Amino acid sequence: MDSTLTKKELAIIDLSAAVARGEQAALAAALNAGFEAGLTLNEAKELVGQLYAYCGFPRALNAAATLMKVAGEKHPAEGRAPNPPPVGKAIVFGAANQTKLCGREVKGPLFDFHPQLDEYLKAHLFGDIFARDNVDWRTREIATVAALAARPETEPQMKSHIGVAKVNGVTDEQAKAIVARVRCPEDPAKLPSDWSAIPVGQPNTAFAKYFIGRSFLHKLTLDQVPAFGVTFEPACRNNWHIHHATKGGGQILIVTAGEGYYQEWGKPARRIRKGDTVNIPAGVKHWHGAAPDCWFQHIALEAPGEGGRNEWLEPVDDKAYADATK
Repeated sequence: MDSTLTKKELAIIDLSAAVARGEQAALAAALNAGFEAGLTLNEAKELVGQLYAYCGFPRALNAAATLMKVAGEKHPAEGRAPNPPPVGKAIVFGAANQTKLCGREVKGPLFDFHPQLDEYLKAHLFGDIFARDNVDWRTREIATVAALAARPETEPQMKSHIGVAKVNGVTDEQAKAIVARVRCPEDPAKLPSDWSAIPVGQPNTAFAKYFIGRSFLHKLTLDQVPAFGVTFEPACRNNWHIHHATKGGGQILIVTAGEGYYQEWGKPARRIRKGDTVNIPAGVKHWHGAAPDCWFQHIALEAPGEGGRNEWLEPVDDKAYADATK
């Protein structure tokens, strides 16, 4: 999917995600890649300035300091500064910008309830910021979607801005590529530093034949109750299987990062998120794995019992997985 976006746009996606996460090393790498791909200093300043509205002043100020350091080392082309804003009140031309940007007038009960925020959006975000014309709206929306995709609590706003991005020339494939680049890096080492408190671990080669996709295993403890951290790449899942025991037994899953699915035979799949717990009794046929659009990790605890053994069964094929996760 990345081939649908330019190298400069890919760097902007990485830049925006790093600002949103407060990751300065990742931001420096994205800036270097961006400058090599033609990003100018003024464009970078513009994007960091814009992202304060989505990520807050502290992260934007930290990002500005990193930008200043990288620019001092890299000496990128300065690029052009924005032209003066339109004549008149920002709330007036900002409201017009908002309508054009979104393809419709934006209103609703939330803004009726909290008109102060509606005014800030129109006058400041779409007036003061989006009226600055040295970065086009399509690029601004690519940055916005990437920043919102980087934080799980801004999922509703991300979905809304994907719609705005499409109005401004971003295709469905490109929108998916933006989110995938932020949430689904091929290399698990590129997951956010705060993604989980548990290491990803090593490739789960011993059980790879029972998984579709890559999984990683980190041994937590074998004392008292054996516990392992299991990390799944997007769309990775294990086969149907059963934890057998003559007494007690079964398994407990505690989700530590990302989002995934758990399904018992004959029942609909259940989407599970960080903090969720799944109790799997002995003798129950089931599978679990990552959602299609993000990495997933859980702790697997072996419940105390006697005569425990695992029975691995048929894979969850692509159709069954698609039906379960749609």
